[in-house]
Amino acid sequence: MSQFLLLLHADPTVFQKLSPEQREKTVEKYMAWTKKPFAVDSKRLAAEPGRVIRASNGQPKVTDGPYSETKEVLGGFYLIEAASYEDAVKKAMDHPHLENGTIEVRELYRM
Repeated sequence: MSQFLLLLHADPTVFQKLSPEQREKTVEKYMAWTKKPFAVDSKRLAAEPGRVIRASNGQPKVTDGPYSETKEVLGGFYLIEAASYEDAVKKAMDHPHLENGTIEVRELYRM
């Protein structure tokens, strides 16, 4: 069985616009999905956008970021087990994040 990352991208302002009751229901949906038998781990990232380190003229340079043309940010991830990309995608299709966000599916490299 392979492991896949489900990277959750979304516009953070969508969650902020929800009422407290709607936020609670949304969190409950995410927590329920975390209990799926194929879910290995999950984490929510802090609101801080992080830092990017890139080589510039052979030297590492640190910048705030990452920034892109979209309002979506990487907000968290799930680590799941699946037999293939197709299986991982099938398992992710009922994730509540798809109500307002995007899920990027990436397989972990096996040595």
